[in-house]
Amino acid sequence: MGLNTVYKARTWDLSDLNGISNRTLEVHFKLYEGYVTNTNILNEKIAELIKDGNLDPTKSAAFSELKRRFGFEYNGMVLHEYYFDNLTKNGSGDPAKDSPFYKAAEESFGSYEVWKADFINVGKMRGVGWAICYQDPQTKALSNHWINMHETGNVAGYKPILVMDVWEHAFILDYLPAERPKYIEAFFSNINWDVVNARITGAEAAKA
Repeated sequence: MGLNTVYKARTWDLSDLNGISNRTLEVHFKLYEGYVTNTNILNEKIAELIKDGNLDPTKSAAFSELKRRFGFEYNGMVLHEYYFDNLTKNGSGDPAKDSPFYKAAEESFGSYEVWKADFINVGKMRGVGWAICYQDPQTKALSNHWINMHETGNVAGYKPILVMDVWEHAFILDYLPAERPKYIEAFFSNINWDVVNARITGAEAAKA
């Protein structure tokens, strides 16, 4: 991220997922593109204020308000990229028992099943936001967290390993608000565990 950085919206071939319709994906991609656009707009406006020396928040609210909004738009862009990256149309449901993620879940929670139950119930929490499994870069332990408003609740320094969007736009065309558990079940059936395992090992594949 830099003042001269111009972000480009990425694309994913995720048609015909299990339980997540192509229409939902179409709407979701458009929403993501909006975050990319707004991130670029805010970056440009902030750069202009810096160039003109209008940085004092006691004299003008513009700088501080743009800075606050930037975190929302930027994280909205990045978290959606994590989310779409960890989906695939040929998901296996659960990771292989000898995979890096499965082993990390066992070490951190005692069993993969306990980790999964914890993650699913984070996703079922009231409100809209994100359920994210993070890895502590120092201890390598996994932990599940609720993130709302994109920029609120992220753990400083922790690495996102599995990202699930539970804002209603991610499922409202396919499920009623009260049917979020069905969406979460569909999400698990579409997880790209190769991508998740690469995040654990630090060997992430090149992005589209």
